[in-house]
Amino acid sequence: MRFIVISRLLPRRQTLPSTCALGNSRAFQPDFVPRDPKAKPRKYKIPQSYDPYGPRPPPSEKVVQLAERIAALPDEERRQIMPTLAERLRLPKLQPISTEGLDMAPQGGTAGPKAEEKKAEKTAFDVKLEKFDAAAKIKVIKEVRTFTNLGLKEAKDLVEKVPVVLKQGVTKEEANNMIEKIKAAGGVAVME
Repeated sequence: MRFIVISRLLPRRQTLPSTCALGNSRAFQPDFVPRDPKAKPRKYKIPQSYDPYGPRPPPSEKVVQLAERIAALPDEERRQIMPTLAERLRLPKLQPISTEGLDMAPQGGTAGPKAEEKKAEKTAFDVKLEKFDAAAKIKVIKEVRTFTNLGLKEAKDLVEKVPVVLKQGVTKEEANNMIEKIKAAGGVAVME
């Protein structure tokens, strides 16, 4: 009790929150140096191209001679250089980039006869539940939950909407695995 009385007698320091203080403006700060209004803005030299590694030394005489010898080779031998170097230096093999789903046709109109001839083998498949036995409905719902990230209610609603696509964009092996599991549970699924 006495502590409270003593603390009330001591002088309190009035402070304003920093958001509403009068000295918040930079001009009122003690370390502020005003800018000369007649001064021109600084100009920085910006390089034409950014090189993160800095200036490089010129290539050695050996490298220049090698480049000249490569340039003098016929086209067939030049084409063999990269695969041979990659094999010799044990570089990792580059994987082909999938263009599935991208519109690679020319903007002017139809794709032409060559596009029809080059049909790529399908790599992504959809698994569709066609029908299921009414007695095996619970087993089918459990199987649907194992390969989808759905809860019990969502899986039940999905199964009741047959025919319905269960999963899209899976590999052929995964799709066959899902179809076998659904078939074992009492349902009929197909791969599209």
